[in-house]
Amino acid sequence: MKTVALILFIATYVFMLVLPKRRMFVVMISAALFLILGILPLSEVPGVIDWNVLLMLAGTMGAVHFFIESGMPARMADILVEHIHSVKWVFISLALFAGIISAFIDNVATVLMIAPIGLAIAHKFKVSPVPVVLSIAVSSNLQGAATLVGDTTSIMLGSHLGMSFADFFVYHGHPGMFFIVEAGAVATIPVLMFIFRREKGTVENKEMTEVTDRFPSFALLGIVVTLIAASFIPNKPEMTNGFICAGYFLLVFLHTLVKNKKNRRRIAQEAFASLDIETIVLLGCLFIVIAGVSAAGLIDDISSLFVRLGGSSLFLTYTIVVWFSVLFSAFIDNIPYVAAMLPVVGVIGTTLNVQPDVLYFGLLAGATLGGNLTPVGASANIAASGMLRQMGYTVKNKDFMRIGVPFTLVAILTGYLLIWVFYA
Repeated sequence: MKTVALILFIATYVFMLVLPKRRMFVVMISAALFLILGILPLSEVPGVIDWNVLLMLAGTMGAVHFFIESGMPARMADILVEHIHSVKWVFISLALFAGIISAFIDNVATVLMIAPIGLAIAHKFKVSPVPVVLSIAVSSNLQGAATLVGDTTSIMLGSHLGMSFADFFVYHGHPGMFFIVEAGAVATIPVLMFIFRREKGTVENKEMTEVTDRFPSFALLGIVVTLIAASFIPNKPEMTNGFICAGYFLLVFLHTLVKNKKNRRRIAQEAFASLDIETIVLLGCLFIVIAGVSAAGLIDDISSLFVRLGGSSLFLTYTIVVWFSVLFSAFIDNIPYVAAMLPVVGVIGTTLNVQPDVLYFGLLAGATLGGNLTPVGASANIAASGMLRQMGYTVKNKDFMRIGVPFTLVAILTGYLLIWVFYA
């Protein structure tokens, strides 16, 4: 049965790579086969799916939708541009601002919000918008690991370790991933300065985006504050964080319906369309696949392979985990990769008889940043390239890698060293 599980597991990832637009159906079929073949008993399905992760993901997506629709993120970017008149520093600041925004909302949504501002300025000064939009994309990818709600992989790791929102700031008495990621962002500023070194113009922003409703902003802030408050509640139910995110989504949804009585059907359709059902279903089925792989004993085998490669050295094993994650995520979506690796890292820690925090955070950092190495490594990169293509600009691999590679190497090296210093 282990051989069958291995073949099925490899086939799942191969077909997800070959058929990126059919990933959900590939994983659904794989999960069904794991159950039909008896590798994982059907009775165990409700217990292996992390419902807290799925509920957090759906709730955050919905709340973010209304936040974007309110115009608040665009208004924040307008204020930023108003106070910085150098074109070079506007481009750099937009990239950094995109990173900060993406620590709390989806990376693709961040690109769709911030990139048009960079495009408008690039068009005004007759400079290529390619480095502007790509810098915004890679910066937004970097910050996904900064908070519990910044990226699906962060939500997955947080649930796996039972981490609270506050744990991403301070974990076991050490600076959390937020400060590690921010240090990486600061380290990329010289890279951005080099990319935009030739931009000498000045810019003025004469128009401010109108904010139509401030309630979604307060709701998003409420999610953050309530998640922090809930982290101090001992022995809270496992679904607490999921109910918090879903509750705020429902609250802002009802508020918007009451405020806009004439467009309720359209509001409801757009709200539920904002829930990325494909990702939610994909993740739910992945939990089943990974549970089946674990039940077949493959998790222990994969863990043993990493341990053999790293020997008894925690540093070497940590290095392998980080850079393998970077390389793997450059070509494969990091959600299924992290889903597969979380239990592997736990077993590696047990085998080496060490606290696995350093390995978990190394996995998150490597998998999050690896997507910046290639144009297809992250959804935000694909969205950015598509936006430029619609404007008649072709993004070649060398164009992207000229920005993505140095940006990624500087950020991941910073995170790689700090995680080791704080958690080894």
